[in-house]
Amino acid sequence: MSLPILHSSARFLVVDKPAGWLSVPGRDTTDPSIQAALSQELCGQVWPVHRLDREVSGLILFAKDAKAHREANSWFEQRRVHKFYEAWTEVGAPGVSAERSRDPHREGAVEEWTSKLLRGKRRAYESPHGKPAQTRVQWLGPGRWLDAPVQRWLVEPLTGRPHQIRCEFFRHGYPILGDTLYGASGQFLADSIALRAVRLDFSDCPSARDLGLPERIEAKGLEAYAAEAYGAR
Repeated sequence: MSLPILHSSARFLVVDKPAGWLSVPGRDTTDPSIQAALSQELCGQVWPVHRLDREVSGLILFAKDAKAHREANSWFEQRRVHKFYEAWTEVGAPGVSAERSRDPHREGAVEEWTSKLLRGKRRAYESPHGKPAQTRVQWLGPGRWLDAPVQRWLVEPLTGRPHQIRCEFFRHGYPILGDTLYGASGQFLADSIALRAVRLDFSDCPSARDLGLPERIEAKGLEAYAAEAYGAR
């Protein structure tokens, strides 16, 4: 499979990761990884600056040298890179989704969810001993996937806790479609949940431009990705 590379410069690559791929090689698994495939294709090492879960598709930034990797890591540590995801969730807890659907003023409204999350062996959960997590969500209105109603969201994680987005939607009564680990009953695509990284914004990283990165990079949205993947089955 030829990986979709959306940006390539002397110092960085941005890849549109398909769901079902690991970001980096895993232990005791033969699942394909983006890092290994890129290293083989480019005949040289690449460094992942951040990662996506195996079941999640979308944009990942890789550095082509150690110095660029250190610089990009500092952007993420300082929260200068803004990452945006699209998510489709199940209809939600009783009464909650009905209230949203009835109120047209809710569409487009932005909320911030805060919690303390602790990563367990398989999943994250809320705990007083966890690390602070902040997630900005915008409800985009109802939609449909195949024959099922869904809720559509734009998500910006302001912190980078493991499984942060997946756990937060579960906590608020909206499991991400296909995410059975976090309470979903409806199916999405094989090896996939309905969560996709669609935008990386480097506008608050002045040194990014000096290293050949544009202000922002966008990938196709979840609807187009899902339709294309479903049609290719």
